[in-house]
Amino acid sequence: MKNFIRTLCLAGLVAATVSCNCSGNEEAKKATDSKSDAAVVTENTVKKDTMNFNPADLPEEPVFDIETSLGTIKVKLYSKTPKHRDNFVKLVHEHFYDGLLFHRVINGFMIQGGDPLTKDPSKKSQYGTGGPDYTIPAEFVPEYTHRKGALAAARRGDAANPKKASSGSQFYIVQDEMNCAQLDGEYTVFGETVEGLDVIDRIAAVATDSRDCPLNSVKIIRIYPDPEMLSAQEAAPAEEQ
Repeated sequence: MKNFIRTLCLAGLVAATVSCNCSGNEEAKKATDSKSDAAVVTENTVKKDTMNFNPADLPEEPVFDIETSLGTIKVKLYSKTPKHRDNFVKLVHEHFYDGLLFHRVINGFMIQGGDPLTKDPSKKSQYGTGGPDYTIPAEFVPEYTHRKGALAAARRGDAANPKKASSGSQFYIVQDEMNCAQLDGEYTVFGETVEGLDVIDRIAAVATDSRDCPLNSVKIIRIYPDPEMLSAQEAAPAEEQ
């Protein structure tokens, strides 16, 4: 919110003038405070509504906002990778990702998060190994490549995972497509960034330790359906009538 400059009531002015200016300032302050309160209520209502969504109401290629401590990344999920899309929607609906960290960040490569172990600092040495007790079958689609902003699923290595099944929750977002091109056909790409490429760069640039873990935590505050997408969904039936 912008800070409004308030007119000062100077002691040397005529009493009637002081009374008039102060009254006007008080009214302006009340109006400003009222607008601020309304804005806060609206913002909280939007977040509450989007956090308690019905997965069945989402379009085939839903858009989600990944709100992080360094900004928001808006991603679209692909309809041609339905198993990964539906799993991501399920986890978001369960608030699974809220409070997790981007635990592996490599500038010039990608940023990775989604490990539930990252909620516990005492388990830092295990970051990257956690997730739900299941994997997702690979869904390789040739047209979905590791371009900048691509959303892909992490997985265990080929030796322990010859079918290249994806992690149940861990994902990464491509920062440099040239250095990630080698991953095409090896890791499932199931979405893309539609807004927030600068946030990806911002996260990728943070200082990290020898394990590529940020020295200062980069947190996923919450993930929720994009409000503009939901508004468009609600307006669609009315336009068709």
